[in-house]
Amino acid sequence: MFNGPDPLVCSSRREALFAVGLWFAAAVYTIGYCAAFGYGRRTGQLTFVLGVPDWVFWGIVAPWSLCTLASIWFAMRFMRDDPLGEEAAADPADADEGAAATEACPSPERRDA
Repeated sequence: MFNGPDPLVCSSRREALFAVGLWFAAAVYTIGYCAAFGYGRRTGQLTFVLGVPDWVFWGIVAPWSLCTLASIWFAMRFMRDDPLGEEAAADPADADEGAAATEACPSPERRDA
């Protein structure tokens, strides 16, 4: 019988929401910054950071480097490898348990190891 939300589903949902949220925030920033500072500039107005135009560095290189560091931090600190358990028998009565797994998940706990 079902004893609450599946911990694998909750963990996977939390990890996916972090990844999609980070991607979305970085994409909005990148598109906005590059659109605002990358178009309509004359070549005499260009400044360079580490050999690339400043709008490329601050609009693409810097935020995506920060996203890479944030992803590594999240993977090392919060993601965990959970056991999948034993394979369940193919029983039509178990089909209703999948719908119950979408209930609210408990709040995530930090991994301290």
